[in-house]
Amino acid sequence: MEKQQLQIGWIGLGNMGNPMAKRIVNAGFALQVYNRSVDKSQALAEAGAQVASSVSSLVKDADIIFTMLSDDQAVKSVYQDAGLLANAAGKLFIDMSTIKPDTAIELSNMVKTAGASFLSAPVSGSTKPAADGQLIILCSGAAADFEMAKPLFEVLGKKALLLGDIGMGSKAKLAINYLVALMYLGLAETVLFAEQNGISRTDMLDIINEGALGGGLTRSKTPLIINDDYQPAFALKLMEKDVRLAIEEGASFPLTQAMYQAYADGVKNGYAEDDVMAILKSIQVDDNKA
Repeated sequence: MEKQQLQIGWIGLGNMGNPMAKRIVNAGFALQVYNRSVDKSQALAEAGAQVASSVSSLVKDADIIFTMLSDDQAVKSVYQDAGLLANAAGKLFIDMSTIKPDTAIELSNMVKTAGASFLSAPVSGSTKPAADGQLIILCSGAAADFEMAKPLFEVLGKKALLLGDIGMGSKAKLAINYLVALMYLGLAETVLFAEQNGISRTDMLDIINEGALGGGLTRSKTPLIINDDYQPAFALKLMEKDVRLAIEEGASFPLTQAMYQAYADGVKNGYAEDDVMAILKSIQVDDNKA
């Protein structure tokens, strides 16, 4: 089906969903969006998307429906909405949220019972890769559904992988975010250790970024650390959630509990809505308490 004929629906216009949906409409696809907070739809409407009044009206008009929401509870709330699956037969649903593998399987079963198809497709990357179409899409489900979605995945990301049965994409996402969580925590501790020993943040970050360890992850967080300003690209509370989900899936390694406790303390210390790199501020708070 040509992009001009394909009708796309998008539910969830948060920090990730908004730039991703914008890429879809800017690529020339007919897009209809829905978000519980209507004001978040304004930028998409200005870009040419239609704004649906309900999930049921969005699904009725769409061939492929994306959902991009914050957590398991939010995703289940949408998929359990009576209107979502009422007109689902023959359509393809693609959930791109970071959720438990078991939740992805539960959603798939609900969708298939309604006569529709389902892909689980969480992404690796935060807001800038989302805006730039540089996400890595970790997909699981049927190969035919993956092929149908490929033209859209090519707009959203630089690589899309089909990893097996439903749930495998979620497992891969939890694994990569486990590594990312370790790296952010390690970066915070390194900068603070250097600072304690008289090395400025700017100098230490130059050492990191210009060496073998430097990369997109460290460079993207450098301005936040230097300016001590943690506007969220990926909220700390979401990293706490992802590490917790990894533990529920069996992660139990030498650093697991200490890492999780650091992020849980970050939420408790008031940095839940700040960027994940605010873990640095939380560590400082805990050090001052000691």
